[in-house]
Amino acid sequence: MTRLQALVIGLAVTPLLLGGAGVIALLLFLMASGGTVTGAPEQPIAFDHSVHAGEAAIPCQFCHRGVVTEASATIPSVQQCMFCHGVVATDRPQIQLLQAHWETNTPVDWTRVHRVPDHVRFVHAPHIQAGLDCATCHGDVASMSEVRQVRSLSMGDCQGCHRENSASLDCATCHK
Repeated sequence: MTRLQALVIGLAVTPLLLGGAGVIALLLFLMASGGTVTGAPEQPIAFDHSVHAGEAAIPCQFCHRGVVTEASATIPSVQQCMFCHGVVATDRPQIQLLQAHWETNTPVDWTRVHRVPDHVRFVHAPHIQAGLDCATCHGDVASMSEVRQVRSLSMGDCQGCHRENSASLDCATCHK
């Protein structure tokens, strides 16, 4: 191989290697830092957390009632929403969609935002009892018009938090 051929090959391969290394570095950064990993999924009814949790200062547990007692935080039922929206903002189109679900006794098919792998058992209760704020994992939902996942919720992300807070690192704590 001539020096010219080696130079041409080097000039062609170097950007590919640097680009690949950059992509790998970005992925590692996102996994380690808990960076934003998803956009806000489209929901069947627009629900603005910045109005409910922000302006109205409604605590998370008012709507997500199962957060301490259930296996998951649970998405509020139509009945839970209608507790307020039977009388509040009833003229708004999105509330009228909610009322249609109420009248036909059909649940709203919300799109799940925060997800951990199926082999992970995540229980909110010990985290709440330890005094962690919901925003630790879910971000500042009170300022989000559309909720999006802001942390990777990867094993490394959770382990980092467990180490910082002297929580158990026993595999059986989180894995089924």
